[in-house]
Amino acid sequence: MTPDRFRACLDQIGWSQRGLAARLQMDERQVRRWTAGADIPRPIAAWLETLAQAHERHPAPQWRAARAA
Repeated sequence: MTPDRFRACLDQIGWSQRGLAARLQMDERQVRRWTAGADIPRPIAAWLETLAQAHERHPAPQWRAARAA
């Protein structure tokens, strides 16, 4: 997974780098290293791809507040 794809996956999922670090219970510095080009472990890359693809196929529903009558 390239750094660009890594960032795109996070964007698609709606997570920040900090959010991913929290989800994985890891130091944020490691996530920043991945963003900068360090090798992303295959299980994490595959997991992020799967989540991003699921979010792409099943986007959040459009919701608008009902107008006050």
